[in-house]
Amino acid sequence: MPELIVDGRRISDDGPAYVVAEIGHNHQGEVEKAKALIHAAKECGVDAVKLQKRDNRRLYTRELYGSPYDNEHSFGATYGEHREALELSAGEWLELREFSREEGVTLFGTVFDEPSADFLAELGVPAFKIASADLVNTPLLRHVAALGRPIFLSTGGGTLEDVERAVDAILPLNPHLCLMQCTASYPCAVEELHLGVIETYRERFPELVIGLSDHQSGIAMALVGYMLGARVIEKHFTLDHAWRGSDHAFSLMPEGMRRLVRDLERIPVAVGDGEKRRLPSEERPLEKMGKKLVAARDLPAGHMLAAGDLEAKSPADGGLPPYELDRLLGRRLLCALATDQDVTFEDVEPVEEPVGARASRER
Repeated sequence: MPELIVDGRRISDDGPAYVVAEIGHNHQGEVEKAKALIHAAKECGVDAVKLQKRDNRRLYTRELYGSPYDNEHSFGATYGEHREALELSAGEWLELREFSREEGVTLFGTVFDEPSADFLAELGVPAFKIASADLVNTPLLRHVAALGRPIFLSTGGGTLEDVERAVDAILPLNPHLCLMQCTASYPCAVEELHLGVIETYRERFPELVIGLSDHQSGIAMALVGYMLGARVIEKHFTLDHAWRGSDHAFSLMPEGMRRLVRDLERIPVAVGDGEKRRLPSEERPLEKMGKKLVAARDLPAGHMLAAGDLEAKSPADGGLPPYELDRLLGRRLLCALATDQDVTFEDVEPVEEPVGARASRER
């Protein structure tokens, strides 16, 4: 059975979902907002919170870094200024690491470049996330894999060939990999989730834990993902849909995240052990609504039971169940039955055993 250990938490097919609240840059570059988000996520019952780390000047071309960035979600006049405004300092990351430990929730990050991965490794994060856009970035995959910590790899926009290439780059260096089905659109339309890929991954990579990075705005599809075999569920998280930033609109608010965690915890209990049986809680309702065979009218002793003589009526508090009707018809009553009186096999003459069968048994 595939398993992954993250910060002491075991993730496997026979365990509960590992829920990650993706804060990303929803903190808007403010450490106090980041703390509020981390605290709220912990209160919702998530296992981990995730931020993002970029070395912006290394990551972007000079042209893109200096390009104008004028829209409703902008935090700067240029794209570089926008990205820098959202980036947390080394001191703030350290502060959030300590805060998360005090809250009792795991903190890790998505890394977009090698210096960011090295920084978070030095900080001591227990795992890394690699975004869909870096699925084909084998140099970064190998660099992060060599750091030896669990990796959550999103696969949005990739083909199965891309995914296999990425897995082949990581596993020789690091077996601690979770493969995440993802659609790299924000938000993701329901018809583009392609949750069936979860099953494809489970068949193609049976040695790996499979997860779902879900950019859809609701919670129902994440539950479906769990049923299909995803054991890591990642959802974007915010405290206010109206905050500036493109991710807030489709992120879960605390109430939604709380419901998601609750429902994911309920699934294994609701699925049960697969044995079909009558439960104690069903006894009273089934007695009240169930039926037994009773006399349809007063019937004298010696009467040959025929169609219409017996009826199925509630409650099912004795007598015979309706499926025994065929075994009663054609047999004589040994005693009289009043209307609505239960009928039992003791009330009818026994069935004559065929002579041939009796003789064969006696031999």
